[in-house]
Amino acid sequence: MDEIIFDDIGSYPLPEGVSKEWVRNAFKTRAEDEKLFTVINDAFQQKIDAGVEAPTYPQYQDMNEQFLKVIRDSNCCDSPFEVKLECARIEELEAIEKVAKAYKEHFGETLKVRICVTGPTELYLKEFGGTRYTDIYSLFAKSVNNFVRNSMRSAKHFKIATVSIDEPSIGLNPELAFDENDIISALTDASKAASKWGADVEIHLHSPLYYNFACETPTINVIGVESAGTPSYLELIDKKMLENTDSFLRLGIARTDIFSLAGVLNERYCTNIWKDQQYLPEIVTELETPAIITKRLKLAYRRFGNLIKYVGPDCGLGAWPNQRIAFILLSNVAQGIRDFRESL
Repeated sequence: MDEIIFDDIGSYPLPEGVSKEWVRNAFKTRAEDEKLFTVINDAFQQKIDAGVEAPTYPQYQDMNEQFLKVIRDSNCCDSPFEVKLECARIEELEAIEKVAKAYKEHFGETLKVRICVTGPTELYLKEFGGTRYTDIYSLFAKSVNNFVRNSMRSAKHFKIATVSIDEPSIGLNPELAFDENDIISALTDASKAASKWGADVEIHLHSPLYYNFACETPTINVIGVESAGTPSYLELIDKKMLENTDSFLRLGIARTDIFSLAGVLNERYCTNIWKDQQYLPEIVTELETPAIITKRLKLAYRRFGNLIKYVGPDCGLGAWPNQRIAFILLSNVAQGIRDFRESL
């Protein structure tokens, strides 16, 4: 079988003593890059140490503002909403060059990285809501493509092997006014550079209701499904459609809905584990164990086989209580994947 790759979605807990407000200001002023880059690199290294095979840079910025702050800057645009290529930078990728260089020196091979960009639908909805301006929607898509294109050509010590377009509103947001053709056109424009450079192009959806839009987008070849927390989502996926469109799956095999997981323990112990934190470790020692993760992957593999290309946690881990428990979850996923491979 083709190797199933372990990736992650992006967000990760901040270290103790570092606040979201400090990070937001550090990105805004760029006055404390040494500390900021250390925070990013330490989290990124943790992902590698846990066994993530295509790690995503730690997402510590707001997923919309990270890109909109550039798109709104008239000095960074050739025309409204169309960002200049040289301004379309993902700052976190500059930070992880240090870790990637050390990885290359130690292992003698180039680190494969997954990047996540907020999709044109999500950015448009943030700025314009339910109004329908297809020309502006198209400009957002071209700007997203420029962020990817500039990132791929600027990478020095790592290879961007996977580009994920984050579109949680498709299938969920009732304000979405664009029709299928509009969405497919925008997704195609947003992912042209990634496809041209030979990266896998993944779409990260929070609902697979309209996954067929991505299947019909010629530049997207991987459909992300949050199937650990909601196994019934797999029932919505037609294997034949994947085969007919040369599409693959990125499946969630570990739950990341931390508040629901905490609720299980609250009920079990009649407590509030956010205050009584002695039970928090049970999230990764009792609920999301390697054995449970392996079982989920086996069930999915029986259904989809080699159409599964990537697996990992359902979503990001930014809301998790600390880095230690997030690291253990990633390690559990790595062990679960190893146990799955050995069972074949």
